[in-house]
Amino acid sequence: RRSTARSHTLTPVVKHPNLCVHTCVSSCRRLSTPKSVIGQDSVQVLDHSYPRDDFTNVTPKILEKVGRNLHNQSHHPLWLIKERIKAHFYSSYVGRWGTPLFSVHDNLSPVVTTEQNFDSLLIPPGHPSRKRGDNYYLNRTTMLRAHTSAHQRELVRSGLDAFLLAGDVYRRDEIDASHYPVFHQMEGVRLFSNHELFSRVQNGGELSLFERRGRRTPEKQETHTLEAVKLVEFDLKRTLTQLVSHLFGADLEIRWVDCYFPFTHPSFEMEVRFQGDWMEVLGCGVMEQELFKTFRSAALGLYGLCPLRLTFSEDLVETLFRQIVNYCLFVQPLSKYPPLHNDISFWLPDSREGFTENDFYELVRSIGGDLVEKVSLLDDFTHPKSGRRSQCYRIIYRHMERTLTQQEVRLVHQQIEHAAESELGVQGRY
Repeated sequence: RRSTARSHTLTPVVKHPNLCVHTCVSSCRRLSTPKSVIGQDSVQVLDHSYPRDDFTNVTPKILEKVGRNLHNQSHHPLWLIKERIKAHFYSSYVGRWGTPLFSVHDNLSPVVTTEQNFDSLLIPPGHPSRKRGDNYYLNRTTMLRAHTSAHQRELVRSGLDAFLLAGDVYRRDEIDASHYPVFHQMEGVRLFSNHELFSRVQNGGELSLFERRGRRTPEKQETHTLEAVKLVEFDLKRTLTQLVSHLFGADLEIRWVDCYFPFTHPSFEMEVRFQGDWMEVLGCGVMEQELFKTFRSAALGLYGLCPLRLTFSEDLVETLFRQIVNYCLFVQPLSKYPPLHNDISFWLPDSREGFTENDFYELVRSIGGDLVEKVSLLDDFTHPKSGRRSQCYRIIYRHMERTLTQQEVRLVHQQIEHAAESELGVQGRY
């Protein structure tokens, strides 16, 4: 599971009278990516320069991914799933003139301000999702977006009231088949007018989206009527159920779970039955009305799940089309070659405030790259007398095209051991 600071919402607000429908799909040709460089005093990303400061933690490995826009590369699996979602919305939701109700935005820059990424979504200062250890900062005020919802305000302010938004997002995270520092999100936004929401309800003309001097309850916000929230919730869940059933099959077992996000109330997560367990696939909710003091907005989200490190493989398309049938996006190993594992143990530095597990994961990624399939914390031990704390991690290595030898893996592993001591201040126990 990822940070709770994710945005997927639908809200009853006054509809903008002029809907602009357009499609933003980039060329199928492979375009060269502007070079990104980390200098001594600045970070160059997508032809823009940003001054460095004490918050700068983006790495060269991550900057290599910025601008790849895999979701816009024709026939890439990410492009395919995006196009299937677009086709579903285009055919299912049509405006009064026969044009698609939802516009599409999939080429917005992943570099955003912290105000866009957090403040515009009511994520308060000090919230865990803002931590330096969980995000990639260019400096204190600029970062690589942690969710596509960072663009909601600008799109709603432009006059849009129904749109799909897709893009690459960046988070420092653990290492396994379903986590990668770069992944992709797609979310939708739909705003309702009073007429749109209640036109099919008996005596709907007597109902209203808002109420005065209302009371906040577990079911609704103080500004919304219960009737409006229940209709929006029904429409939201039906829309997402139809979408997921369209993508993964009508026989998919689905359930809804109440949850919490900082900027929605009520909030829900969809879980699907997969290999005997329930797995979260998306979240959604009614946007906090307070957000509309600065912008009118709503969103819902869809997350495709796959071995995420593979999405940036140069031969991903060939690999996936050989082994994946019918766009199966659920987590499963794709390499037929055996994994190798090596363990690493170390004492944490005496001043542990500056050490986080994500720091170690980032170091492993920067050295091992996509040879690293998973990193697991095996043991966390505190010495009863000295009070010193040690950790032991298991690193699993696997190549997609050939069998790795223990000798070559050991060379990479030794680099990780040395870098952990010199960069993180740990003391090796190997």
